[in-house]
Amino acid sequence: MAKTYFISPIVKWVGGKRQLLPEIMPFINKKCSTYVEPFVGGGAVFFELQPKKAIINDYNHELINVYIVIRDHAQELIQLLEKHNSCNSEEYFYFVRSLDRLEKYKGMSIVEKAARIIYLNKTCYNGLYRVNSAGQFNSPYGKYKNPNIVNEALIRGMSKYLQSNKITIRQGDYKDVLKGLRRGAFVYLDPPYMPISSSSSFTGYTENGFSYEQQVMLKEECDKLREKGIAFLQSNSDCEEIQELYKGYKVKTVQAKRSINSKGDKRGEINEVLIYYGPEK
Repeated sequence: MAKTYFISPIVKWVGGKRQLLPEIMPFINKKCSTYVEPFVGGGAVFFELQPKKAIINDYNHELINVYIVIRDHAQELIQLLEKHNSCNSEEYFYFVRSLDRLEKYKGMSIVEKAARIIYLNKTCYNGLYRVNSAGQFNSPYGKYKNPNIVNEALIRGMSKYLQSNKITIRQGDYKDVLKGLRRGAFVYLDPPYMPISSSSSFTGYTENGFSYEQQVMLKEECDKLREKGIAFLQSNSDCEEIQELYKGYKVKTVQAKRSINSKGDKRGEINEVLIYYGPEK
């Protein structure tokens, strides 16, 4: 499995893994029969690995729509992004942001919706996809001088990669993606993290949070993978609850820089964990 396309994440996503790639990649079986990523997010690991056969999934339907449109409608997407780029201003941003609050939003094409999300992601404050309890985008305008709204080379490269390989793109519950996997597959799990403090908790990338009970359910899914002999790697926060849940697994502590905390002085390097099952590394 060799990286053949010059591609990287097209959207900035909470908990993105670009900076942790040197720590993560050695754990991943490059010769796996199928690479599976149930919480794909921005896809830093997926696009670094560039497997020939993979299943990617996310609960966020707006995000998954972006990947489907890039694969199937790259040219139309680029044209719409060029329009957004030429119109970009604070007033225009808030107009585009408001569209998901209007009835006509339901009638927008999948390409229009994908272009909207990419545009908002490139121009909103801190590049942070965030929605309110009603599922409406609510990040403020970022006031950047030259946001990279139209990355044509990246879109075309990503489209070619997704078309040229056996990449299944799914949207829904991560547990459905794990059903029916066979030994030889490799699963990378990057769920919403267990919060390490009330101020650092961030589940606004979808209107549904990820509670401790759901962390327990995820651990049970990991146990099922182990019972089937399916190797996996999981990223999560380094906290007492996660350490206790996975005390029967190999756990490696790594440092990551995070800037999601609501308090500026709390941003910086924090410990995260990589939880691993599979052949010895």
